[in-house]
Formats: sequence, structure tokens, C-alpha cells
Amino acid sequence: MLATLSSGAIVGIEAKHVQVEVNSGEPGELDFIIVGLPDASVKESRNRVFSALSNSGFKIPPTRSTINLAPGDLRKEGPIYDLPIALGVLAATNQLKSAALNDFLIAGELSLSGKIRPVKGALPLAMLARRLGKQGILLPPENTQEAALIKGISVYAVHTLHEATLMLSGNMPLNPVSTESLPPSDEQEQSIDFSEIKGQLSVRRAIEIAVAGGHNILLIGPPGSGKSMIAKRIPTIMPETLYAEFLDILQIYSVAGIPILEQGKPFHRPFRSPHCSISEVGLLGGGSMPGPGEISLAHHGVLFMDELPEFKRSTLEVLRQPLEDGKVTISRSAAKVTLPCEIMLVAAMNPCPCGYLGSSQRECRCSPMQIQRYRAKISGPLLDRIDIHIEAPALSLQELQSSGLGEASTTIRARIKHARAIQMDRFKASHGTSANARMSNRDIRTHCKIGETEAILLQHAMDKLNLSARAYDRILKVSRTIADLESSEEIQSHHLLEAINYRNLDRNLI
Repeated sequence: MLATLSSGAIVGIEAKHVQVEVNSGEPGELDFIIVGLPDASVKESRNRVFSALSNSGFKIPPTRSTINLAPGDLRKEGPIYDLPIALGVLAATNQLKSAALNDFLIAGELSLSGKIRPVKGALPLAMLARRLGKQGILLPPENTQEAALIKGISVYAVHTLHEATLMLSGNMPLNPVSTESLPPSDEQEQSIDFSEIKGQLSVRRAIEIAVAGGHNILLIGPPGSGKSMIAKRIPTIMPETLYAEFLDILQIYSVAGIPILEQGKPFHRPFRSPHCSISEVGLLGGGSMPGPGEISLAHHGVLFMDELPEFKRSTLEVLRQPLEDGKVTISRSAAKVTLPCEIMLVAAMNPCPCGYLGSSQRECRCSPMQIQRYRAKISGPLLDRIDIHIEAPALSLQELQSSGLGEASTTIRARIKHARAIQMDRFKASHGTSANARMSNRDIRTHCKIGETEAILLQHAMDKLNLSARAYDRILKVSRTIADLESSEEIQSHHLLEAINYRNLDRNLI
């Protein structure tokens, strides 16, 4: 007898429909054949399904069974098909009678006892079930919290194989999981705050501008100047996560199998800080079936790269296109996927290998050749894509001993929210643009117009600093953000001068 069910395969951060076809009662000895381009973990489901059926009180089919995972040209990975295969076997052998079997999308890993374990990608699977017009989706209990965030689809938690058969046969009421609301606002009091930062007024100002416009920023200073401490507090001043942004973030983490929803706890924008030994695949994503890397895990958040020159040159260079486009395309033999990566890059580095070049407190021990080799790890094209470069000088003893608190994160965040509201209103007709850093060339021409005096000023800076055309656009974008923080409709000379000042390091680091 033939039974068909619906499940899904994760490709990138999206789910594709997979039809599970089970044909049992074929002539021949007991065998369990899985076809449809399965990987090793899918083939191993044979043993898990047999044990789960036996330990749940069901009979193992005495004849050959063939399981086809269609379409056959889509590679299937992981134990996600255990539950639909087991239910298909039961339906094909008349141990499960259900007219509603194909009304649900089903996914789950089986333990040998028949208990259902969580799987990756519950959120995109729920989106797929809604697109297919299914009545609902059956998932392990651990996956229902994120899946229930998708409106328009009923989510059902199944704890065991036996419970799943009772629900589908109508012998147990179908009680959908209540639709989850968004986690509490991430504006609640946090364990870290910008008020803990001593001194560094110029850096704090640059960080505020960077967050207000979504600009990439490079912090340059000696060890102990507070670069990492400042970077870790950036999420505390970022604007509240929008619903669409939250679902984007959750979808990526769901596919990666990283839980980020905790009951009653506020949700914070991602802050990823990879080690300098990370590979290109770890940063961009990849694998036989390409999955998200660190740059996608930081989507709508912060990617902090400490000790930037310590990363491999090849690793840094692969960032160039994703920083420009806000997405990364990965091609493998099994699939070609595009992953989102609209991030705020925050990088930090020392001015030289020993870290004390130009310091009045300690003498630099580096030779000119060492300094040149150290700085040459950051290419000009990559530096062009970083909008703001700011020096973080060493703190004086007086600043370190100061007992006063700086400006709190909530105060800074209020100004940033005001600037972002201006940008949201400005770009409401522009698809895919929500911040000044993401402006296209057309947007720059429309929203970054400058007067004759400002044009002469910018031309002089371009000639004197030998800046590139990309740096020219970056200056205009940063100027627009500075003007927004002051609620100014026009970009004025002092806005332009401050933005130009954040490009002064170009001539020193290229």
C-alpha cells in the first residue's frame, strides 16, 4: 500500500517541500530502502524508525518497503524525516488510518524509544506549511515556540510517535500551541551600559553616528584603551528590533540550530565576535548544503572583529562584496544559496604590532617595516567599505580614577531612535533601504544634496587626502546621518567636516 506525507528540506535559510512516499508490502525479504538523494544521516533513519516502531508497540513490516523523498534532485540531510517516514510506514501497513495525514507538514527526529527530538529549521518549515496551505504542522515540543510566531498556521506539539498516531487518527484532540507574541522589548535594563565607559568622548560620538546610520566603523588604539568594552555595549544603544527584522534573525538561527528564545527574557540584536583564526567558510557560511556563517548570524546586528590585522588576509577580503550588497551568495555542487548579511561591522586594531605607536606613555618597539607589513593586511578596498575610522587614545590616570558616570545607553538610544525614525520616513518608498548606510547611488543623489560651499569643501578633501570614489559616497552618507541626529534637512558644512574627519586615516593605513 502507498502512503504520502509532506515534510521539508532546509536549503540556505528557506524550506523546500519534500513529499515522503512510502510503499510497503512489496515482494521480497524484509528490507527498508530510502531513495531520493539522502545523505548518511537520512539513511540511518532506517534503524531509528525500526526501533521506535517496535518500542512504541507497532509491528515492523515483514516485507520490503521503499521510501522515496521527492523531488529526487534535492539533497536531503539530517534526521528531520524520521517522524514522517515512521508515520508513512504505519499508514502503508494499515496500522494508522487517517484521512488527514497529508493535511499536515511533519518533521521530527525519533529516539529509539519513540520519543520525538527537536530539529533545525522549525521557523522556515512553518513558513513552508503556510505557503502550501496546510492545516497545520507537527513538530517536537522544543520547536513549537519559534514556529508559533508565524501567523496563519496552526502548530501542534507531539512528544512521541504513539501520540502522533493518536492525534492523526482522531483519537486525541488536536490542540494547537497558542500563537506566541514577540519576546519582551530589548529596551529593558541590561547588565552592561555605556555609562561605564570612562573618557573616549570622540569615540562615543563616532559610535553614536555609526549606530544611527548603520555605518561600519574601525576603532584604532593601544591595548587597554577600551575598544572591546565599547564594542560590546553597542547593542545596548541600537534601536528596538522590528517584527520583520526579528523573524529574519530567528529564521537564520533556527536553521543554524542555535536557540535564542528564552521564556520571559528580552531579545537582543545579534552580537557576533569570531576569533581571528576563523576560516572563510566559517565567516561567510558553507558546507555541502550551504548554511549561515558568522556574517549571516550577525544579520541586523553587530559583527565585531577584534584585532582586525590578525585575521588572514584572504578571510578579510571575502568580506568586501557582502559588506557592499548586504547578502552573500554561496555556490556548492549540491546547491547555490543566497544568505542575508545586513550587518554593522565594528572592527578594532592596534596602531602597530606592539600597540604603542604614537603613545606618550610607552615607547613603540616596532620597525617601519613591521608597521607597514601589519597595516598592509587591511587592503584599501576593504578600508573604503568602512565608513568611519576613529582613534581611541590611551586613557589618562585622571580619567581612569574618575568616579563619575558617562551618558547612559538609554539617553544615547533615544537620540538614535529619533534619527532612525527620520530615515524610516525618508526611505518608506525605497524597497530594502532602512538606514543611511544602505543608500543606493540614486538615494545618495536624492537625499545627500549639498550646496556650492560644501561641494568645494568636499572636493578639496578628496584632492588632499587622495580619497576614492567609494570614500566620497561614504562621506556623504555619514554627513546625512550627522544631519539627521541634529534634525537638519540640509547637509551643512560642519556635518561634512565631521564626516571628512572620520576618513583621515585612509592615507595612513592604505
